Amino acid sequence: MSQSIRREQSRPAINWMDGLWLVLLALLAVLPPVREYHKQFILLGFGVLQLSEGWLIARLPRRGPIYIVVLKIVLATLLLDHTGEIPINSYYYPIYYLPAVTAAEYFGPWATLFWTALASTAYCSYLYPALQEYEINAEDYGRLAIRIVFFFLAAMVVNRFVVENRRQIKRYQELAETLAETNRRLEQAQEEARRSERLAALGQMSAGLAHEIRNPLGVIKGSAEMLHQKLGESNPLASELAGYISSETNRLSALVTRFLDFARPLHVELTPLDITAVLDRALHSVSLSSAQSSPQKDGIVRVERQYEANLPLVPLDESLSEQAFANLIQNAYDAMSSSGGTLRVTAARANSANRDGVEVRIEDSGPGIPAELREQIFNPFVTTKKTGVGLGLSIVSTIVDGHHGTIRVDGGKEGCDQNGACFIVFFPEGDEATAQSS
Repeated sequence: MSQSIRREQSRPAINWMDGLWLVLLALLAVLPPVREYHKQFILLGFGVLQLSEGWLIARLPRRGPIYIVVLKIVLATLLLDHTGEIPINSYYYPIYYLPAVTAAEYFGPWATLFWTALASTAYCSYLYPALQEYEINAEDYGRLAIRIVFFFLAAMVVNRFVVENRRQIKRYQELAETLAETNRRLEQAQEEARRSERLAALGQMSAGLAHEIRNPLGVIKGSAEMLHQKLGESNPLASELAGYISSETNRLSALVTRFLDFARPLHVELTPLDITAVLDRALHSVSLSSAQSSPQKDGIVRVERQYEANLPLVPLDESLSEQAFANLIQNAYDAMSSSGGTLRVTAARANSANRDGVEVRIEDSGPGIPAELREQIFNPFVTTKKTGVGLGLSIVSTIVDGHHGTIRVDGGKEGCDQNGACFIVFFPEGDEATAQSS
């Protein structure tokens, strides 16, 4: 019924079918009895009701069809009273097909039977006054029964067609949704494949470049330290400059190490672990490092843990998974370092792509990630930090891929209720992850 109503709501105010209705009603108006003005007004009422049917159902989707069927039964009953000396013998009795067919269009089988029975009862109501003046034999009763049976036959044939049409529409809608979901997953898989290819090529280049840079850095650092020791207090300016060279060399060396971590082939050793314990260790390590590096920071980060009870063990590489969580948590701390905020870490059972597992949400109340960067945030060298290199989330994505999981950023429809960034990581349960890794 609801789909039929939606179809009525979407159609234009007057279409060609309504025009055809008006033509047919006009033909009835010029057929005998022609000068029966009550008949003409009743046919006009049918025309007005037909034109306003879509409007009425759009405003009263539940009660509208009921009103329409009842009004058509009333108009049909009045029409018979003004088109024959004996109303039950009026040649206009097929007008009762209209409410029966209308009910078949808007209602289910049982409701169609009910409304057809009501229309038949309205028609048979003229039997009583006919019995007061005439004697009706068995043959006449048989003719009356045949007419009523045809009412029901027409209503059920139309209703069967309508119900089957609704089933087909529903089936096509489900098929369209399935195809859309399949296309979305295919596009996601293609994007992941392209990203993996880019990461592999970039990793090879980074590995070669990092090795070439590390050797000169070692020489520069050693030379700067020797200069600092030799000069001592004899030349404070030169000693200070040598210290700058040494410290900047250390920073470059750390950057080279990150490049090597990014380029190094990932070897994941999966062991069933309690994911909440790994999360707690990552939270503790980031909290300590943050306190040591910025003891006078302005804002305070409040950590909220929301762990579902009795979570299943998840196959994880303990070191790599802790590194991934620590990177995400560190990003949240950095985003809230100036004004503070709330870091919420959630772990719960979930299902992704028909796989059971555990979903981890790491969300903060910081400034968030711009919408234009959400699709590229896991690509190398994409960062929202002024001093960031853009490799941290790429490494996290690689680690999650190595666990046959998924990671995504909340796009406003994932259920994260804070205004900042929200990363959603899914790890499959034991049998699925083990089967894929083997």
